Amino acid sequence: MKSTGIVRKVDELGRIVLPIELRRTLDIASRDSMEIYIEGDTIILKKYQPACIFCDNARDIVNYRGKNVCSDCIRMLEEKI
Repeated sequence: MKSTGIVRKVDELGRIVLPIELRRTLDIASRDSMEIYIEGDTIILKKYQPACIFCDNARDIVNYRGKNVCSDCIRMLEEKI
């Protein structure tokens, strides 16, 4: 994990502000959905992308072990086995 050196306080409602530099770098726009993960005592925020992790297709998505995979890529993977 890479430190940015940026520190933000949590407000009364539990919110934090992601600096514009990070949002631009990670292509996070206003109203984008974020996924929240916990790993030990670490909170991980990730931009939510319901598309296939291999081809970026957003149709016929199946969630396999926490990863989104489309039916076309599943078929191609099965052919390789």
